[in-house]
Amino acid sequence: MEHLSNHHRSTLREIFDHQATGNVEWRKVRSLLEAVGTVTEEHDGKLKVTVGPETEVLHVPNHKELDRQTVVDLRRMLTEAGYGPEDEAVTDDRNRDYGDSRWGKPT
Repeated sequence: MEHLSNHHRSTLREIFDHQATGNVEWRKVRSLLEAVGTVTEEHDGKLKVTVGPETEVLHVPNHKELDRQTVVDLRRMLTEAGYGPEDEAVTDDRNRDYGDSRWGKPT
């Protein structure tokens, strides 16, 4: 987590703040996602985002704030990658069957 800037840490807290659902600015989230993962713009304007073991295709909002479902999806994705709400790494001890002979913790 030490590689995240103060702005990214603040955005991470906003995403995990249950009272702020829907009040998270897209530009801040995109910056965070680019810092912690891989972001690729698709031909249809959507973003393919990979963070840890998770890949999601996100619709770029027409307005500046995210909808509730996108915030929920981001929480799940970031948690799976080991990012938590309190600037602490989240240990994921679940075993996974990826369906292609890979088992274990996400890489």
